[in-house]
Amino acid sequence: MNEVSRHLQTSVNIQEKANLIWSIADSIRGLYKPHQYGEVILPMTVIKRFHDTLLPTRDKVLETYEKVKHLEVKEGFLQNASGYVFYNVSNFTFESLLADPDNIEENFLAYLNGFSENVQDVLKNFEFEREIRKLANNDKLFFIIQEFNSEKAYMGPDKITSTDMGYIFEDLIKKFSESYDEEAGSHFTSRDIIYLMTDLLIAEEKDILIDEGVAKTVYDQTMGTSQMLSAMEERLEALDSEADVTTFGQEINEQTYAIAKADTMIRGGNPDNMRLGNTLTEDQFEGYTFDYCISNPPFGTDWKSEYKKVKDEHGRGEHGRFGVGLPKKNDGQLLFLLNGLSKLKDSGRMAIIHNGSALFSGNAGGGESEIRRYVIENDWLEAIVQLPNDSFYNTGIATYVWILTKEKPKHRIGMVQLIDASNMFEKRRKNIGSKRVDISEECREMIVKAYGEFQNKEYSLGERGVESKILENEEFGFYKVTVETPQYDEERNIVLKNGKPVADTDKRDTEEIPLKEDIQEYFDKEIKPFNSDAWIDEKKTKIGYEIPFTRLFYKFEKLEKSDDIAARIKKIEAEIVKSFEVLSGEEVRVDD
Repeated sequence: MNEVSRHLQTSVNIQEKANLIWSIADSIRGLYKPHQYGEVILPMTVIKRFHDTLLPTRDKVLETYEKVKHLEVKEGFLQNASGYVFYNVSNFTFESLLADPDNIEENFLAYLNGFSENVQDVLKNFEFEREIRKLANNDKLFFIIQEFNSEKAYMGPDKITSTDMGYIFEDLIKKFSESYDEEAGSHFTSRDIIYLMTDLLIAEEKDILIDEGVAKTVYDQTMGTSQMLSAMEERLEALDSEADVTTFGQEINEQTYAIAKADTMIRGGNPDNMRLGNTLTEDQFEGYTFDYCISNPPFGTDWKSEYKKVKDEHGRGEHGRFGVGLPKKNDGQLLFLLNGLSKLKDSGRMAIIHNGSALFSGNAGGGESEIRRYVIENDWLEAIVQLPNDSFYNTGIATYVWILTKEKPKHRIGMVQLIDASNMFEKRRKNIGSKRVDISEECREMIVKAYGEFQNKEYSLGERGVESKILENEEFGFYKVTVETPQYDEERNIVLKNGKPVADTDKRDTEEIPLKEDIQEYFDKEIKPFNSDAWIDEKKTKIGYEIPFTRLFYKFEKLEKSDDIAARIKKIEAEIVKSFEVLSGEEVRVDD
């Protein structure tokens, strides 16, 4: 199936299931407030997905269970029988549960207890047992199970792919988040951006992957519902149908973690590779390294509550993840950059989303600048792509995909590629939150082409454009020097102390001198002619790094001539007068 057909099928599946699920949610209105619907609907959707996935092998599992239930170790036999890493040994199905309405609560709990331990962990994170009792006590449980058992509610993987299911969960979470005025975008990233990230990650090694086969590990440090991981797996399997892709992820939110773990199990992955916890303070993958890291960490959010543990790890220097430097407490996004780098193999590649502040925030010598310096001086920053504004569900601001690798291709060594793709989009017919544009397949291919060709070049697609610039690593660095001016006495003589000029702190100034320039030569040429007694306090000189993306792509637009402006104003004025005359029936005289 080609990409267009797949997207059409996906849209049909999502719309159908979303409509059904929302009609079920309406049935608990009153018993639950709109922002609480997710406490019932999300776990029920996960349970039904498990139920329908296991239906084809259910009889085989029950037969196997009868043979091995007396054994101490029986999990492997039951997993083989089910065809998945999870199973259910209960005699109940949704169909048989509905056949005994008087005992629906007791039987449903027994059905859930029949699941394997990994599914029990998923359900535990939803805290669903409490809701079951509440639904049963208010005569809603039978109806909910009945609606989820309808033909339209079938969610087996033979009809609903992992991609479809991901979108369905995203739609549900978005709706529940909006009801609670919570930022839905903190849970997931839209697929058009994910596909761009995956394509950029594999672009440089696509031919090698096709020739040699794929055996890769993929890690998402802020995985949400794990859609980046499943998209990466999908992309690698498209290159090699026998690809061996192992996914790993960590997530702080219990419900989205539960969804990610459920999705991984149904995709045939190892659910133990999905871990719950705060990535900054509870690294669940210490000592692990991966082929690919892909993530969209939170930006513009503070990390004050994590400060003590992060600071302690910073104190470990090179033995910790954050030894390089710490950003300000009001924005921890660059901590995730450091964590991702610590998880990359020597040949590993990473795609991570940041907002604009990661490019330039902080002073020379400060945490943010030192992190950028660490990345660039190690020659790990391969490219940065500016995305179109309004690409995300929860923000319209400028965002960027950073591509990093520990082992650059030869032609990229010592260089960074910047790509302005802010105009490469298609407008959405219907906005979703702040998301007003999509990066279509055609747009994505143009961006990936610009990245792959690695040239100083502009590309166009109709009226839309992409521009690529290649710069040397050193061009992002600068010396921040302190320029001192001496104090003068009443006769305009320089005030001395121990034979040296005394600095006038009110006239102290700083200059940023490009790393590529000699400090003294720059001083003699740019400062000395205008302040002959000035000097540089070398002890205060610091090295800083920033990526002035906007300035590098700025295009001067010639101002409109004053005569043209006057003519345009006169024309508008004449149109206004004409409209007034039509409305009033009176002639209006306008003086020149």
